[in-house]
Amino acid sequence: MSALELTALYKSFGPLAALENVNLSVPAGSRTAIVGPSGSGKTTLLRMIAGFEFPDAGRIVLNGRTLVDGRHEVPAHQRQIGYVPQDGALFPHMTVAGNIGFGLPGTAAGKQPRIDELMDRVALDRRMAQRWPHELSGGQQQRVALARALAQQPRLMLLDEPFSALDTGLRASMRKMVARLLSNAGVTTILVTHDQAEALSFADQLAVMRQGRLVQAGPPMDLYRWPQDEETALFLGDAVVMPAWIENGRATCELGLVHVNGTSVTGAARIMLRPEQLLLTSEPTCLERTPGCFGVVTDRDFGGNTCTLTVELAAPPMATHGRPMNRALLVRSSSIDIPPTGSTVRITALGEAHVLG
Repeated sequence: MSALELTALYKSFGPLAALENVNLSVPAGSRTAIVGPSGSGKTTLLRMIAGFEFPDAGRIVLNGRTLVDGRHEVPAHQRQIGYVPQDGALFPHMTVAGNIGFGLPGTAAGKQPRIDELMDRVALDRRMAQRWPHELSGGQQQRVALARALAQQPRLMLLDEPFSALDTGLRASMRKMVARLLSNAGVTTILVTHDQAEALSFADQLAVMRQGRLVQAGPPMDLYRWPQDEETALFLGDAVVMPAWIENGRATCELGLVHVNGTSVTGAARIMLRPEQLLLTSEPTCLERTPGCFGVVTDRDFGGNTCTLTVELAAPPMATHGRPMNRALLVRSSSIDIPPTGSTVRITALGEAHVLG
């Protein structure tokens, strides 16, 4: 069952179209991440769901209740939607307890049990209740902002790049904590982020926006492995994209013959492989037996447990309908026994290449 339904949303600011015919279904209790480059419309869409902006046309329905259509608009404070902005937006003149309890009914003493419960849920020490926002770390401030949003028992939680200001290690742990907390609470969640890796790891559903349009939506792994087009492929991570000739489920390209995912395409096309699908071998015995093509390692980008290699194909460039083939490939490999720069390697494609639309 869908908790949130967005239907044919349009929004313009003067002559600029911010959203064009956006349709999205968000399953109840799920986590959806909306990603896209700056100016793609993702924050405008989030603000529209929250009720901070209203569409020029379209419909928004939450748990069967129409929030926006052509006849009426429910204001933000009546939508029962939690919102956590990028900087937390804590009230500087209120303590941690004051921030979390803001909006809760009753006296300060009557609110305290609920505040204690919320602090426990977001893993904040209760002894921090009387601290001021400026006395907290970035991660602690985000926990307070999340607790404040949860205090209203929202039907939907909106997260607007809440982890972007945190250190890398803290960002990962906060992301996992928030995902686990919201899943256990059964709260439907929408995250807006510019960090593709964050979106892929956080979400059950990924929605990619570009120039005000929703380009593709679905399970993160599906979008990563089978993106709709080249621009989406490159936005979601490193990709090896090259022209090829497709026939009988195989592509003839500069890597030789590569199997492609189920497709009825025949003729000229562009295919995509992720860097981790390319296997390098440099041992002489393997070079003799393993199918594939040769290349020379021209650069190594060491990243700890993995290493990204730039490999220039040794074979002469091919052309498909007058378009030259790419000759430099990115290959992601384990950092153990990686071939040195200048070494000759054989490149073998693992699995199937994806035929881009």
